Amino acid sequence: MTTPEHDDFVSRVLGVVESIPAGRVMTYGGVAAELGSRAARAVGQVMARYGSDVAWWRVVRSGGHPPIGHEAQALPHYETERTPLIRAVQERATTDAAYRVDYAAARWSPRT
Repeated sequence: MTTPEHDDFVSRVLGVVESIPAGRVMTYGGVAAELGSRAARAVGQVMARYGSDVAWWRVVRSGGHPPIGHEAQALPHYETERTPLIRAVQERATTDAAYRVDYAAARWSPRT
C-alpha cells in the first residue's frame, strides 16, 4: 500500500533525476541529499521500481559505476550524451564493468 508520503518521495526523487542534464550524473546519495534525506538506498528502490521512464543512467553509485546489472544498457546512453568515462584496464578492474563515469568531471548539483 502506498501512502501520500511515499508517493511524494517517489515524485520528488523522479523530479530530481529528470532535472539532471545530459552528460551529467548524480549519485544515489546526492539525490537523497538534494531532498534533505540520507536515504540513498530508498532512492535506489525508487529508481528500481519507478525509474524506467526517466534518465536512470544519470544516477550512479558513489564510485561512478552505473547501476548494478545495467552496465551494458547504460553505456550507449553515456556515449550518446558524451558523459566523461574512465575505461578500466581489464587486469586492474575490480568490478565486472569495463568503465565507470568520471564522477569528478560529470558530477551535477542543482544548486550550482
